[in-house]
Amino acid sequence: MTTTFIRQISRMAFIAAAASLLGGCATSGNPKDPIEGFNRAMFGINEGLDQVIIRPVSSGYEALLPSPLQTGVSNFFSNIADLMIGVNNLLQGKPAQAASDAGRVLVNTTVGFLGILDVASTMGMEKHEEDVGQTFGRWGMGDGAYIVLPFFGPRTVRDTLGLAFDVYTDPVTHVDHVPTRNTLLATRLISNRAELLKADKIIEEAALDKYSYVRDAYLQRRRSLIHDGNPPKEQDESAELEGDNKTADAGESAQPAPAQTAMRQ
Repeated sequence: MTTTFIRQISRMAFIAAAASLLGGCATSGNPKDPIEGFNRAMFGINEGLDQVIIRPVSSGYEALLPSPLQTGVSNFFSNIADLMIGVNNLLQGKPAQAASDAGRVLVNTTVGFLGILDVASTMGMEKHEEDVGQTFGRWGMGDGAYIVLPFFGPRTVRDTLGLAFDVYTDPVTHVDHVPTRNTLLATRLISNRAELLKADKIIEEAALDKYSYVRDAYLQRRRSLIHDGNPPKEQDESAELEGDNKTADAGESAQPAPAQTAMRQ
């Protein structure tokens, strides 16, 4: 199952990479989103799936399950995630954070009853958020084209490749008993979606174009995560292109456009 899924993700990444090479033929005004037409269509499909199935189920989960139990479920899956978060911190050259992640797993799995209680946080062990896509970014791999994947939502080519590794190394996907594995995957999905319910109203009220809002927020957040909250200044590619065209028309050598401060949260 996992091998087949990785093959599917790899195909998606190949399609996104090919689309980025053909970006000059696209009509998108955002150079990071060369296949905007496809992405908007897929975004609409994912939104429909969310509104019809995932959001109602998650709303029921939030309404019926007591808050302490919801926290316990979230902590349980967070503890599992800390395993590979530690590995990624190590691969990114951050041994102190990796050691802290290992300590979190040890403490929460034992004293915290398999991670249901987040004892490690109360002991000062900070929770980190790392994945293979971020590791690739720290290694210098570029974002590639922005793409909206079926079901998984916003990604870049780099993050799509990272997703394949994330799935392969996810302990939940390696549970042999299929009903147990599927139950764990579904429960994690519902728990994660329930935590985002409060953000729905904020997005609906703030976004004139929800697609663009989600895309820009995703790219900003990923950039911030890769640089641990301190992203460098990012050059405005569209402004650079416009500047190149103007100087070419004037018969002058093209100069790089001014860099803009990336607003990453």
